[in-house]
Amino acid sequence: MSTVVKQKRRSGRTRISSKNQVTLSVDALRRSGLRTGDELDVKVSGRGRITLARADDPLLKMAGTFRYPKGYLKKLRAEWDA
Repeated sequence: MSTVVKQKRRSGRTRISSKNQVTLSVDALRRSGLRTGDELDVKVSGRGRITLARADDPLLKMAGTFRYPKGYLKKLRAEWDA
């Protein structure tokens, strides 16, 4: 009977699975500010190098940038009551 022993990997390293998946360490995710469910952009940064970055949400970027003219909402609400 043979015993299979997994080799301990060096910290900060991962391996690409047969399904082309990688596991990122909790420490790396915490330090980068990434969380479960974040969408990431994947870019090739050179031979043997891939960069992951949180995908920007254009709606969140624009939130709060548009303002109603002064008095517009008051006028609009008055129309509702009429």
